[in-house]
Amino acid sequence: MLIDPGTMLALANDRRRELIAEADRERLLTSARRARLARNALAVRGQPDGTLTSCEPSAAVPAQ
Repeated sequence: MLIDPGTMLALANDRRRELIAEADRERLLTSARRARLARNALAVRGQPDGTLTSCEPSAAVPAQ
């Protein structure tokens, strides 16, 4: 079976574009994972990261 050279070229170009798109997605996901890990590494377990208010009663407010 013979395949038209133009068709083969189109198929090869399509596959090449698919591979490039897949590599771009992988790069983007890897970058996002690294950024998330870097953010999580900054927050130390047991210490507030400053994004939530404390549930403990404030020292400035007298207990009743």
